Amino acid sequence: MAHGDKSKQEKVVFVGDSRVRKGNGFITPPDYTAYPGKSEAFIPNFLLKEWMVGVVVLVGFLVLTISEPAPLGFPANPSASVIPMPDWYFLFLYQYLKYPYASGDFVVLGTLGIPTVAFGGLLLAPFLDRGKERRFYKRPIASALMFLSLASLVYLTNFAWTHYKHELEASGVQPEHIQREEKARENREKGLPTSSGVKQEEVAIVDKDDPAMETYKKATCVSCHGADLKGASGPALRGVGDKHDKDAILSIIKEGYNGKMPPMYDTAISAGLTDQDIDHLAEWLAKQKTEQ
Repeated sequence: MAHGDKSKQEKVVFVGDSRVRKGNGFITPPDYTAYPGKSEAFIPNFLLKEWMVGVVVLVGFLVLTISEPAPLGFPANPSASVIPMPDWYFLFLYQYLKYPYASGDFVVLGTLGIPTVAFGGLLLAPFLDRGKERRFYKRPIASALMFLSLASLVYLTNFAWTHYKHELEASGVQPEHIQREEKARENREKGLPTSSGVKQEEVAIVDKDDPAMETYKKATCVSCHGADLKGASGPALRGVGDKHDKDAILSIIKEGYNGKMPPMYDTAISAGLTDQDIDHLAEWLAKQKTEQ
C-alpha cells in the first residue's frame, strides 16, 4: 500500500500478497496419511468403529427387551365403553379438528389444506428465509412465526388433554393404562408377575367330553363366552368354578349378572333345552376350576 504526500490528495493502492500463489484450478486436498495420528481411512477404519458401536447399542436393546417384556394392552373388547384418544404428539391435531372450520363442510380444508401448508412451510423454511443473520431477535418474521407455532401447539395439546380428563370424570370411564397399573399393583402385592407380557399358564377345560359341552353350545353361550370357554365379548369361563358354585351359576343363568349379562334361561328353553339340561350345565361349569 502506497501513500502520497498528506498535503496533497491521499491515494491508496491495494496490491496482492505475493506470498500466496495463484491456484491453477481445483486443488486436490492432501491424503489422510499427511496427518499421522489425526486422521484415518473412512473405509474400513472409521466405518468399522461406527458399526461396532451400533452393534453394541443394538445388543443392549435386545437384552433389555428380552429381560423386561413390553406391557401388552388388554384384549380388544367391542362392547367396552371408551373415549378415543390419540397419542400425545397428535393431541394438537386432535383438538384442532374439533373446530367448525376444520370439520363438517370444511373437513378437506382441515385435514389436508391447513396441515399441508403448515408442514410444507416448515420444510421450505430454510429455502424461504435465506438471510445471513442467525440471532432470533434480528429475524422478527421467522421468530414470530416460530413462537406462534409453539404457542399454538402447547395450547391445543393442553386443551385437548384437559377436556379429555373432564370427559373421563363425567362418564366414569377408567382409562386402560390406569386399569393396567392397578392390576399390576394388585399382582405385585400377591407376588404375581406384573407384566401382561409374561404368558400365564392356560387353564384346561374339565371333562371336555361331557354332554354338557354340547348343551353349552346349544344354549348359545358360545356367542359371548367362546366355543373354547376363553371368552369373546363376555368373560372366559375357564376356572369359573373358582368363583361361583353350581347354585350361583344357576342364579346367573336365570337372573343375569351385575347388569352386564342378561338372563339366559328363557333363551336356553327356547333353544330346546330342559331344566335338567340347564341344571347339568351349571353343574359342569362349576367343575371348571384352575386346579383339579
